[in-house]
Amino acid sequence: MSKQRVAVDVGGTFTDVCVFDEDSRTTRVTKVPSTPDDPMRAVLHGVQRSGIDLDNVSLFSHGTTVATNALITRNFRPAAMVTTTGFRDVIEIRDGTKDDLWDAYRDVAPPHIRRRDRFEVTERIDYAGRVVTPLDEDGARRLAALLRKRGTESVAVCFVNSYVNPAHEIRMREILEEELPGVTISTSAEILPEIFEHDRFNTTVANALLGPLVNGYVQRLADELHAAGYSGDLLLLHSGGGSMHPGMVTRYPVRLAASGIAAGAIAARHVASQCGYPNAIGLDMGGTSTDISLVHDGELRVTKEWSVEYGYPIIFPSIEVLTIGAGGGSIAHLDAAGSLRNGPQSAGAAPGPACYGSGGTEPTNSDANLVLNRLGKSLAGGAKVLSPELAEKAVQEAVARPLGLPLDQAASSVLKVANANMADAVRLISIRRGYDPRDFTLVAFGGAGALHGAEVARELGLPTVVVPPNPGVTSALGCLLVDIRHDLSAMFDAVSDSADLDEFENAFASLEAEASARLRHERVSPEDAVLQRMVSMRYLGQWRSLTIKCGQGPDALAKAVELFHEQHEREYSFRRDETPVQIYQLGLTAIGVTPKPTFAAHDASPRPAPIPPTTREVYFEGPGWVETPVYERTALPAGSRMTGPAIIDQLDSTTVVPPDTTAEIDEWLNIRIHLTEA
Repeated sequence: MSKQRVAVDVGGTFTDVCVFDEDSRTTRVTKVPSTPDDPMRAVLHGVQRSGIDLDNVSLFSHGTTVATNALITRNFRPAAMVTTTGFRDVIEIRDGTKDDLWDAYRDVAPPHIRRRDRFEVTERIDYAGRVVTPLDEDGARRLAALLRKRGTESVAVCFVNSYVNPAHEIRMREILEEELPGVTISTSAEILPEIFEHDRFNTTVANALLGPLVNGYVQRLADELHAAGYSGDLLLLHSGGGSMHPGMVTRYPVRLAASGIAAGAIAARHVASQCGYPNAIGLDMGGTSTDISLVHDGELRVTKEWSVEYGYPIIFPSIEVLTIGAGGGSIAHLDAAGSLRNGPQSAGAAPGPACYGSGGTEPTNSDANLVLNRLGKSLAGGAKVLSPELAEKAVQEAVARPLGLPLDQAASSVLKVANANMADAVRLISIRRGYDPRDFTLVAFGGAGALHGAEVARELGLPTVVVPPNPGVTSALGCLLVDIRHDLSAMFDAVSDSADLDEFENAFASLEAEASARLRHERVSPEDAVLQRMVSMRYLGQWRSLTIKCGQGPDALAKAVELFHEQHEREYSFRRDETPVQIYQLGLTAIGVTPKPTFAAHDASPRPAPIPPTTREVYFEGPGWVETPVYERTALPAGSRMTGPAIIDQLDSTTVVPPDTTAEIDEWLNIRIHLTEA
C-alpha cells in the first residue's frame, strides 16, 4: 500500500485532517467537531473518519491549540515561582505599560502565578557573573518541603542574573529534583538566557505552567497513535514555524503557545510560492477571527516578542500573525453613536449565527452573506442547513430598521465594515512595516476567507487573489510543510567596529554545538541540518533592536551591519551610517530539513468554464442584484476561465468572484481571481 502523510490542525470549532498520498500526490481532507474538554478525542476521531491506516503513515504532524487555550483560560495545575530575594513582584510590576493607554479603568490581567505562590530564596550573582551571595541551600530545601506540602506540580526558577551565570539556578533545580520527584521544573537560564528579567521570568513561568498540561497531552496522543500502528515520531508544530519531537516538547512546551496560527501562515507561503508570487499576504478568516500574515521575498515575517495576554510576553521567535475579531460569526451592531460596527464580538459555535437556527438572534457576517445570496442554503455538503428567513430577520431588526436602509443595502454595509476592518489589519502588517500592499498577492483561505478575499483585495488595490483548493482546511496543509526547527540565543554586548571577532566566532560556535546536539537528539542526519546565524543590533544608545541574518567568514559582521542600516531605514524611515552599531544578542536557528510532499500539477490549457449547473440572484455593491452562475468547484478542471460575477461552492468553503474580475483555475487547482480595475 502507498505511504501517506497526515496533518491534523485543531481549531476552536473544527479539527481538520489533511491526508497526502505519496504515490498519487493527491490530498483528501476531513473535518470533525473539536472536543475542547479533550482535544485528543477529536484528533483520533478525525483519523478514524478519514479511513487512515496508521501502519502506512510515514509522517504525522500536528498543530494544536492546547497551549494557547490553557493560557487564555488559565486552567493550570498547582504551580510556583522561585526567585531571588527582592524580585518576587517582577511579573506583577511588568513594564508599566497598558494595552489601552488612555483607559484608566481597564487593568492588565493579573500574573499567571499569584503572589502567594511566588517565593524568594537568598542568592545573588552580579551583572558580570560573580557570586555576591551564595545560594542558601538550607532555605532552598525548606522551601521545597513547603512546595511538596502544597501539592505543587510545576516550578519556575527565575534568578535575577542567571543569564550570565546559571550556577545558582542549576543548583536550585538539583535540590528541587531531589526533594520533589516528578515535578516539572523550568529554569530561566535554560529557557531564555537573556538580560531583561521581565521577559525572561514571564517566558519561564509560561513554560512551567504549560509543562504538566502539554506534556501529558502529547505523550497520550503519541501512545495512542503508536498503539494503533504508527511507527514514526509525532511532530508538533511550534510558533516559530517549525516542528519538534515530543522529547523536545517536554523541555520547551511554551513553544506550542501559538502552534495553531503558524500553520496557516506556512500554508499561505507555500501556495504563493507555488504560484510564483514571492510577496503574499495570508488572509485566514474563520468563524471567530481572521489571522493575517505577510510573506516578503519568500520569507515569513518573524517576531521575537509576542503574548497571548497583554503584559506577559513570550520571547521565542514566532511567525508574525495579526489576529483581529473578524470572522463568519462576527456580530454586526450599532455603537452608542449609532455607527455600524462589526465584531470583535462573535456568535461563536454556540449559538452561532442567526441563520443556523440554534438560538442566535444577532446578525453576523454569515447572515449578511446569506441575505445577499452569496451563501447557499446549506454548508459542509448539507451537514448544516441555513435559514434565510432568520438571517433576514436579524439583519432587518438590528441594522436595516435602525439605519433606515433597505435590507440588501444593510447586509452589504455589514460586509463592507468587515472588509474594511480586515483591510486596516493588512495595512498594519504591511504599510507600517514599510511594504506597499499593492506589491503583494492575497492568499484567501479559512472557512470564510474566499467569501471576502476579492473585496478586501479591491479595498487595498491588490491585483490578484489566490484561493487554495481546500481553503477551509489549508491550515492543516501547513502542518505537512514544516521542518524541525530550534531557536537559540546568547547575550553578546559589543560595538561592531571594535568587537573581538574571535570571541564573536566562539560564541556562535558554542550555540552551534548546542543546536547540533538538539538535532541529533531528534535523529536529524548531518546532511539535513541547516544552521542560520542571526545578530540583534541597535544604534548605540537605542533600546529596541533589529535581528539581522549573519553569514560566516571575516567580513560577515560588516555585511550584517550594512543589512542593519537597510532594515532600519525600511522599518523606521531613517538610517545613521555614522552612528556606531551595538551588538546586543546572538541568535541561531537550527533546521532539520524534512521531506516535503510534491503535489501533482495539471494541464492548465485555457478553456471556458463548463456550463454552471444553476444560477441565482446575488447582490453586489454597484450593480445590485445580478443573475449569477453557481459552479461546483470539483467540476472546474485546471485551465477553466470565467468572468465575474460567479459563485463557486465546495464542501469546506464558498468563493465569491465579484463583477469586474476574472478567475481561472491554475495547474495546482487554485482559483486565481484577477481584479481588472486594480
